[in-house]
Amino acid sequence: MKSWSSPSIPVLPNSGSGVCTVQVHDTSTNELKAVGSGDEFSMYVCGITPYDATHMGHAATYVAFDLLNRVSRDAGRKVTYVQNVTDIDEPLLERAVATGVDWQHLAQRETQLFFDDMAALRVIAPDDYVSAVAEISAMAERIAVLRNLGLVYQVDTDWYFRTNSQGHLGDVSHLDADRMRVIFAERGGDPDRVGKESPFDCLVWSSTREGQPSWDSAMGAGRPGWHIGCTTMALNRLPSPFDVQGGGSDLFFPHHDMCNAQAYALSGNRLAEAFVHAGMIGLDGEKMSKSRGNLVLISHLRAAGVDPMAIRLALLAGHYRSDREWTQAGLDTAQARLTSWRASASCDMSAYLADIRSAMRQDLDTPTAIALIDGAVRDAHDALISDPIVASDATPSVTPSVTLADVVEALLGIQL
Repeated sequence: MKSWSSPSIPVLPNSGSGVCTVQVHDTSTNELKAVGSGDEFSMYVCGITPYDATHMGHAATYVAFDLLNRVSRDAGRKVTYVQNVTDIDEPLLERAVATGVDWQHLAQRETQLFFDDMAALRVIAPDDYVSAVAEISAMAERIAVLRNLGLVYQVDTDWYFRTNSQGHLGDVSHLDADRMRVIFAERGGDPDRVGKESPFDCLVWSSTREGQPSWDSAMGAGRPGWHIGCTTMALNRLPSPFDVQGGGSDLFFPHHDMCNAQAYALSGNRLAEAFVHAGMIGLDGEKMSKSRGNLVLISHLRAAGVDPMAIRLALLAGHYRSDREWTQAGLDTAQARLTSWRASASCDMSAYLADIRSAMRQDLDTPTAIALIDGAVRDAHDALISDPIVASDATPSVTPSVTLADVVEALLGIQL
């Protein structure tokens, strides 16, 4: 599926001259982990359910994994990046009914808006952008494999996966059963459904519901569950295991834990070597989410004339793993910083590049990288003030080996 056009990315000095270590925080071990196999790096990031516009929480997640993409490329790796769109799911169907809009039209409209927002934020497009609807037959085939292995069973006319059949439930989240049960119920699960063998068994095939779309399969007419969808799309396109499974921190359980359990059952391997999660973005003290309706929409900010690079820079001011608030003051600070950087876009960053790279390769430490860049800009300004000959352009300037504009574009995705 075609997504958006990727931005051009400058190649920095010594980029790719030997593969360098990039570390990120792995939720499954609660430790920093070097990611990337040799000179390659593979990543799957869970995509949107397109029933509403892209909000700041979405942007924070995809910008975070865009950083990992950029830093991995700069470290000398060939990146294979897969992202999906969950263009069939309960919230989408419910919104379509509520608004009287055809569910397919709604999904297409909001997916295109997401593309426009990602392009404006200069996020590198996935190598493979996968529609869940287009992959339903492949998902049904994976469920049939699980059925042949005796790992799924029926409750009424629906099919459930024996989630802990391989003993790997909790490998990602490490939650106890009581906490799992609460979160599973909050995030779309049905731990109390009568007839299930375990509260944590997850739906893999939902039989046809009145007024909803359905597809034929060996399990009868219906559609796949959320978790088996991502498991299938990832396993069918990436190595087993691939390097990084990414998403927001609200996905570590149940979604990533259950996808991982399914991957063990289908492949004998964990889904990914590392499970990496971006923090939540809040507004007025609460997590920003479609269900709460407390959204700051990227498209609305763009329509109001806000520079997308200021939006991106405001998000980068906090560490990608931290939960943080979106505020007007933070956006104002980012805009002022962007103006300062643009005024110094051509300054020589040779003396700072190694430290900035080091910060970014150590769990995408944007606050440290930004502080280093701010310091470089101050140093350049102070040098101009202290040398009136240079300040008046009385002598020809020396072309820098690497400019501020190139560094922040390549590593941070900020266009000056």
